[in-house]
Amino acid sequence: MRTLNINLPDKNYAIIIEKNMLQNIHKYIEKYIHGKKSVVITDENVYDVYGKAFINHLKKYGFDVHLIVIPPGEQSKSLEMLEHVYSQLINLGITKSDRLIALGGGVIGDLSGFAAATFLRGVPFIQIPTSLIAQVDSSIGGKTAVNLALGKNLVGSFYHPEIVLIDPAVLTTLKPRYLWDGMAEVIKYGCIRSSELFSLLENIEIEDIHDHMEEIIYQCCAIKKEIVEKDEKDENTRMLLNFGHTIGHGIEKLYGYSEYTHGEGVAIGMHHITQKSESLGLTGKETTVKIKSLLNKYHLPSQLPDVNKSTLIKTLLNDKKSRGSKINLILLNHIGDSFIHTIDKASIGEFI
Repeated sequence: MRTLNINLPDKNYAIIIEKNMLQNIHKYIEKYIHGKKSVVITDENVYDVYGKAFINHLKKYGFDVHLIVIPPGEQSKSLEMLEHVYSQLINLGITKSDRLIALGGGVIGDLSGFAAATFLRGVPFIQIPTSLIAQVDSSIGGKTAVNLALGKNLVGSFYHPEIVLIDPAVLTTLKPRYLWDGMAEVIKYGCIRSSELFSLLENIEIEDIHDHMEEIIYQCCAIKKEIVEKDEKDENTRMLLNFGHTIGHGIEKLYGYSEYTHGEGVAIGMHHITQKSESLGLTGKETTVKIKSLLNKYHLPSQLPDVNKSTLIKTLLNDKKSRGSKINLILLNHIGDSFIHTIDKASIGEFI
């Protein structure tokens, strides 16, 4: 078992990483839900694999637990689905002393977290991420949000969980595409903060990835902990975590959140922005080659699809990293060393 503690001015909570913890999950969450009503929010896919056993396990130990199951996919991270969740919580009689439990990937964590942040002006919640992308990134740091038609994560809040419980063993049931999807975020951490992590990813045999997963998750969470503690509200250093995301989010939106996964969009974004920044002399030579090689190893795309560039630029200008007439791009000096590059919005075309 590995534990990290996030210490913020108004909130402290633990991240616990341990294989097979779901088999004894009551031991990890009983202090948070004992004597209280709790609602597990999950999607249909996770429910079929883990949800039934999860609910039955908690009921076996006497917990008052209820269930909300939503359709899988990015399309569920919407205002319409949020209203559906609110309605279910009202029907269940949930009060501010009760608890929500997010059991799922990034969509479930973001949607459940935003529901927890806003329902009755705040209900405590627990994060139990079941995808790699959620385990290394979205479940940590308190960002919650839903999408709008005009862009991703445009409505949200900072609202931290009571605890984050990560079981690497659940990743063995992921379809390969979604395991590689999460590896895009892992590669991102190596690019922005840790050449050692990047080297580890280069050197391990891909068929042995699960043998190294606990260490990989721990290193990513440790990086995110450090950054979040320095900049909880995304005003400066925390923006580094968005490396590849500006273009990536644009690609996701242009393809209706159905053609490319989040990680695939980020992979393309990391490669493309580095290719451009290297050509402009902002990034060290051969950095793009190293990124492309690692993306290829983990079955991730790197090339920008054949999209209308003006449409993509318009989408990027709605990005939440915009500040007035400026937009912040995350670039690399070299692998393991990143920086914020602020440009006029009118200059965004140079990077597309």
